[in-house]
Amino acid sequence: MSDNFHIAMNEYLPLRDVVFQTLRNAILKGELQPGERLMEIQLAQRLGVSRTPVREAIRKLELEGLAIMIPRRGAIVADITVKDLEDVLEVRASLEELAARKACDYITEDQLRELKKAAADFKKSVESERLLDCVEADMAFHEIIYAATGNKRLQQMLTNLREQMYRYRLEYLKDKRMHRLLVEEHDTIRRAIRKKDREKAGSAMRVHIDNQKDCMVKSLTMTGRK
Repeated sequence: MSDNFHIAMNEYLPLRDVVFQTLRNAILKGELQPGERLMEIQLAQRLGVSRTPVREAIRKLELEGLAIMIPRRGAIVADITVKDLEDVLEVRASLEELAARKACDYITEDQLRELKKAAADFKKSVESERLLDCVEADMAFHEIIYAATGNKRLQQMLTNLREQMYRYRLEYLKDKRMHRLLVEEHDTIRRAIRKKDREKAGSAMRVHIDNQKDCMVKSLTMTGRK
């Protein structure tokens, strides 16, 4: 088990949430590696907490697809597989294409300004090469589009999917060769929504997600993951 991560106490959050965020960040940053066992006793000792919040955190990690339970072995850090990636991005592509189309109908002037700023913020984060900032900026861009749909159920579904997507976003954004393309794709999507061009916005979003899938499937296949 890596010694690189430590619990960061937060007086505003319950202990179980602090433990969850600590373990989640350790997995996303690679401090807990795929296949590594998540043993309650050792993690509790490492973080200086009881086993209960660790157990609760591991259950939540399972829900996000970051951990899996193996019979007679316990919980381990989940690997990123091609099948998992394709399943998640297949759902995301359809929902985000719909969101882009609906945003054309309902987006406000304030939200258009927010979207323009979010695109600029993403470009700045890419130029700074701070990976976690890039992930957060990318999420912020897409969440403005979700909010602009006016469809609460669609927003809820995309928000639930967001946590599962975090890890894939992180892996994709590690490839600096794709950064310029991502900036261009965001601009294409934003301009289409601003012009209220539903067909262009939907197709641009679909291309945006499909490009991520193609790039990551190729990367995972090269490393022997299925």
